[in-house]
Amino acid sequence: MLDQKEFAALLQAAKRLECGFAGLPKLDSGEVPGMERLEEVLNATAERLKDNYPYFHPLYAGQMLKPPHPVARLAYALAMWLNPNNHALDGGRATSAMEKEAVGEIAGMFGWTSFLGHLCGSGTMANLEALWVSGQLHPGKKILASEQAHYTHSRISAVLQLPFEPIATDKFGRMDTDALAKRLERGDLGTVVVTMGTTATGSVDPLREILELRAKHGFRIHADAAYGGYFVLAENLERDARLALEQIGKVDSIVIDPHKHGLQPYGCGCVLFRDPGVGRLYKHDSPYTYFSSKELHLGEISLECSRPGASAAALWATQKLLPLRKGGEFARGLEQGRKAALALFEKLRADSRFVTAFPPELDILFFAPRADRVSESSALSRKLFEAAAKRNLHLAVAELPIHFWEENLSGMKRDRDKITCLRSVLMKPEHLEYVERIWELLSMAALEVFRGTDVKTKIEN
Repeated sequence: MLDQKEFAALLQAAKRLECGFAGLPKLDSGEVPGMERLEEVLNATAERLKDNYPYFHPLYAGQMLKPPHPVARLAYALAMWLNPNNHALDGGRATSAMEKEAVGEIAGMFGWTSFLGHLCGSGTMANLEALWVSGQLHPGKKILASEQAHYTHSRISAVLQLPFEPIATDKFGRMDTDALAKRLERGDLGTVVVTMGTTATGSVDPLREILELRAKHGFRIHADAAYGGYFVLAENLERDARLALEQIGKVDSIVIDPHKHGLQPYGCGCVLFRDPGVGRLYKHDSPYTYFSSKELHLGEISLECSRPGASAAALWATQKLLPLRKGGEFARGLEQGRKAALALFEKLRADSRFVTAFPPELDILFFAPRADRVSESSALSRKLFEAAAKRNLHLAVAELPIHFWEENLSGMKRDRDKITCLRSVLMKPEHLEYVERIWELLSMAALEVFRGTDVKTKIEN
């Protein structure tokens, strides 16, 4: 499962890298401290790392954790022999060029050829930069995002001392455009954050309608596509999600996370601005950093300073191996994850032991055990989570509003305004082959949880 054939390729590439510095005088600095205990400490590290869920395996179907592609792991490790810093060209000459190329390819997915952008340590840092630019352009103006947007937006707004306000969602977990339109009538707005794939449910905000509102009210639109941005390449989306993603090139800024669907190690986020002119907002003077070259140093357009050049090398290598194009191998991997989510959803929807809400828009689905009351269903969800884990099927637990489920709760008493449910992210291409096994293990866990309960008797009758 942990493919060790990669090590031979890494050794060969390391020798090739070493040849590039063959002209240097031989370095003889003596023993590297601690090398006599290297094997001992590495083995101890391996023992500690066993205390993890098997994130790399398709039976891990819980949180948004996708293993890096082997080429990303290898390129990252190779670059770490140099440990480049992509803040300035002095510290990361080759990897800065690789970052610019890789980021350009990401921007190209959205139809952008003229833009400003770079990698970040995470989607949070990328969203921070996007909202910081918004605050610079619209000082003191309010940031709006849906109630299902990532919590980072309200937190970042507080850090930037910008007012923030959530907007209600519809029954599909998307921003309610009627609620947004009413709020816009009050004015005092700087930016609307549209979420292209919410963390909880994978819902895609209705960008077409929000663009129409922008034409009337003149606010900035920031697309938080940290999770769903790569699905612009997928060709098996339903109409609403497809039409929304097709419009993403019309927004003012975009965040996408290569360390989610881009097959990269943590942390690798990316921020893009449609107007390259926002680079003026980053302008600063440094007496020692940017004078080795007249070329653009990435630190001149970034709030972060030191950043790992190894991340850029890994991303560049991955996109050379798996280009970002529709119909390509990378895009097919996204489509397989979505097929898996739809297949599992249909099994859940057809089974009277479970209650579902709306079908997945991307590759995230959620469900709950059927019960007399929402509170009972919530308690059963936690038991089912544990029963599945005992069988090496690892799901996630989420708390979602009742109005997502309203049409399917039938006689269930609403004694809570939220339901604790199970959530599954089928983002690995291998999940498609594992749907039957996942369903088998989930069914076994459900039998255990329902055994001896009134729910089991009612379902059987």
